[in-house]
Amino acid sequence: MIKKIDKYIIKKYLSTFFFTVLLITLFAIVMDFAERIHYFIGQPVTAREIIFDYYLPFIPWINGLMWPLFALLAVIFFTSRMAGNSEIIPILSSGVSYYRFLVPYIISASLLAFLLWLGNNYIIPKSTKVKNEFYATHIKKSEKKTHTNNFHFYIHPDEKAYVRFYKSRDTSAHTFRLEKFKEGKITQIIKARKLDLKEPPNLWTMYDYEKRRFNGLSEEIEIFKEQEKDTILNFTPDDFVYYSKEMEMMTTKDLKNYINNERSRGVNAAKKYEIELYRRSSDPLTIIILTLIGVAIASRKTRGGMGLHLALGVVLGSAYVILVKFSATFVNNLNLSPFLGVWMPNLVFFLLALYLIFKAQK
Repeated sequence: MIKKIDKYIIKKYLSTFFFTVLLITLFAIVMDFAERIHYFIGQPVTAREIIFDYYLPFIPWINGLMWPLFALLAVIFFTSRMAGNSEIIPILSSGVSYYRFLVPYIISASLLAFLLWLGNNYIIPKSTKVKNEFYATHIKKSEKKTHTNNFHFYIHPDEKAYVRFYKSRDTSAHTFRLEKFKEGKITQIIKARKLDLKEPPNLWTMYDYEKRRFNGLSEEIEIFKEQEKDTILNFTPDDFVYYSKEMEMMTTKDLKNYINNERSRGVNAAKKYEIELYRRSSDPLTIIILTLIGVAIASRKTRGGMGLHLALGVVLGSAYVILVKFSATFVNNLNLSPFLGVWMPNLVFFLLALYLIFKAQK
């Protein structure tokens, strides 16, 4: 049952948290605008597009990254003030256990974690897509890239394609090669001087093509010089186009479909996509863990007061970010499981939270 003291702490937590969000978000927008203003001036872009296509989507994007740290700072800020005003000691002296004292914090953190989970999986990817498309069009055009030279890719677990040169302006692929395998042995090779997209999404026209079939040591070859043929191939022009941070623009459903599609083609899904998938579930839990750490640090009345508590919060927040970066590096370079790499920082900080709570002044 929620008591008056619970409502008081929940109100303090949420009001301080959203006030922190407001201040830091405004600061981030001002800093970003100061950095990007020369791009806006030099591009044929209207103020409406800047506001609605970049800065409104920018708000959920920056908050999706920073909410766990905002929670840590907010908890330390108002809990330290409660400790400094001697509000916590009477609560504990009245017979309320320290673990019961943590309940309103956990309730508030769980609410924020749920909101962040919804945002990470459904809202933020859609808004980020709008922001990144604007960014790639008007600010940094190199963010939108095209595979143009020597592009190898699987279109099926037993079919590998190769394009020597791809032109996006007319959706044509030059020097095309398709290799088909069975039980690890090559069975057929199809070559074409050129491919043209005849009809979206994947109806292509082959020009000057040939087919080679292999059966043991025997080989059969057919050459169709100066002839063309329409055929359906398991790839589209979109497979040649990609954004540097494309995984941020996918909803969780799209992200899972992409990973499964890559696996069905016989390719291990890029680890950065798996990292992004697991991050969307781990970040909400981080809010709860950092909340517990913040309470354990700030509930003790110290001579340094709020300044010392905030300094400890900044140090712990920085340590968390560094650990996340290290774990991502281990995933990419040391063949660590993406799941373990993403959840390892939470595991380490959860153990730290249990230790600090155990040692907290009760």
